[in-house]
Amino acid sequence: MKIVDLTMTRIPLGARPEPFWNSIIHTATHEFARVEVHTDAGITGMAPGGLRAQDLDRLRALIVGQDPLCADAVWERMYGHNRKPVAKGEFINAIGVVDIALWDLRGRILGQPCWKLMGGHRNRVPVYAAGGYYADGKGIPELVDEMTGFLDHGYRAVKMKVGWAGAGLRHDAERVRAVRAAIGPDVDLMVDVNNAWDATTALRFARSIEREEPYWYEEPTPADDYRGQAMLCASLDMPVASGENEFTRWGFRDLIEAKAVDIVQADPRTCGGFTEWLKIAAMASAYHLPLAPHGGPHVGAHAVAAVRGGLIVESYVHSIEAYLNEFLEAPDIADGFVTLPDRPGLGLVWHEDAIARRLG
Repeated sequence: MKIVDLTMTRIPLGARPEPFWNSIIHTATHEFARVEVHTDAGITGMAPGGLRAQDLDRLRALIVGQDPLCADAVWERMYGHNRKPVAKGEFINAIGVVDIALWDLRGRILGQPCWKLMGGHRNRVPVYAAGGYYADGKGIPELVDEMTGFLDHGYRAVKMKVGWAGAGLRHDAERVRAVRAAIGPDVDLMVDVNNAWDATTALRFARSIEREEPYWYEEPTPADDYRGQAMLCASLDMPVASGENEFTRWGFRDLIEAKAVDIVQADPRTCGGFTEWLKIAAMASAYHLPLAPHGGPHVGAHAVAAVRGGLIVESYVHSIEAYLNEFLEAPDIADGFVTLPDRPGLGLVWHEDAIARRLG
């Protein structure tokens, strides 16, 4: 069997009805995209996510004619032809999307779900709802309503944003305290800074919310400040989670060896795909570090379920990525867990009629 084509379906959805932001990024538009890997046997693998046209063309030239079952060989072919000029960034993300589509293809060929092919540690994993962004007209009461609303969807852990300069440290601390009071002591609360602060500021803020017992403190410093984040790891009782902005096993080697992370958040797409994620997971295991991948449950749940060190998976399907429910069947979330499908590959149920309508 050989790969014969690589294609992408992209649907710009336009302006969001309610723009939102975290400490560094303002989001006012959205789109749906899907990558498809086609074979001469008529079997196609698909994964949610888009890539630049030039990356699509370059990767197509590299993988057409290759055996889709040779995961490491195909990955090294994609990466090895571009190692020096693009060791990090958009091209690694493009490799990641294509690699995940290839794993979906392998599952379809072999009749097995990805989580089982990649290790099969368990078929049910903890999940948390990610939200708590800043938005116009969104004060503490609205934030509290959002976070408690997640509990009605079956979550038992939630994550909120802090770090926006327009809020300030004291107000952000008030926001954290209000959410903790509303959700109670038995629901886990993650606090995400999105790289906004220097290490000294991040330490001061962490001290101000220690009583709220955050499940983790996410990306408190810039992604390349290993020294500052290592200081926080050594100084705080709450775990420091990081890695969504890191790439490949070599980037995670440096992050881990710097003792700058307690919970590894390698995003399966951003880090280079499932093939690379599994290598990062093996490295994290050697250091006894759990993994909580950044990104949605359609992909991330397979990674968490595959290995013993998988901790919990992130979900946006009831917040900023709810629009995806138009194109994809929502994951099975209940009682704080997401149950993995037994369907082959990613096991995603695509709403092809909705996609066709959008394409016109």
